[in-house]
Amino acid sequence: MAPQAVIPAPGGLEQVLRHPAVWRGRAPSRGGGPVVASGNEALDEALPGGGWPLGGLTEILGTADGVGELEVLMPALATLTRAGRLVAWIAPPHIPYAPALEASGLELSRMLWLRPQGTVDALWAAEQVLAAAGGGAVLLWADEVGDRQLRRLQLAAERGGALGVVFRHAGRAVQPSPAMLRAEVMVRPGGGALRIIKCRARPPAAPIPLCGAVPEGPTSPPRPRDGRRSGY
Repeated sequence: MAPQAVIPAPGGLEQVLRHPAVWRGRAPSRGGGPVVASGNEALDEALPGGGWPLGGLTEILGTADGVGELEVLMPALATLTRAGRLVAWIAPPHIPYAPALEASGLELSRMLWLRPQGTVDALWAAEQVLAAAGGGAVLLWADEVGDRQLRRLQLAAERGGALGVVFRHAGRAVQPSPAMLRAEVMVRPGGGALRIIKCRARPPAAPIPLCGAVPEGPTSPPRPRDGRRSGY
């Protein structure tokens, strides 16, 4: 018996497409998902919903460590910790520097620093913490991560209502990603800028200026090979 075509009920497809959970690639986002403000008015205006997405994965790309990739997140992380939410740091390249974090407004009692033995352990830890974060944030440094792993992190962030952030090299921008939001921190004369590569709306045509020059990050400088800290 030949299969019969299924004809949708009148208005059925449009009804599905109007659902708030459905987004079509080049259609303007209707927002509605929970966000945390970035602290940068121009950036909030460019981001769907007006801030960093909670319940989703964000990729922040850069050419090197310390180009402003953490500073762009500091106001949001401070907001989350002051609300009693946890912020987990997983496999950062340098030791989180407590005085700088405190000066940025973060509650140190809400910080969790994890040092996994490798990428597999880091991804496992990130997935577990994201799913149980309860609206907090997970910061993961993992450049060598595939599409399947990113999808698992995205789903875990959705379950936990968390701000999931993966830091990767800018060269990864040409690769597809299931992350809800992708942005690249750019270093320019006179200050940094953020180029939004992907979001649930049409990305801005021009990079968004970040206030002032790119400051030093809230992590300690790398240790020389003899195990001592750098001198600054």
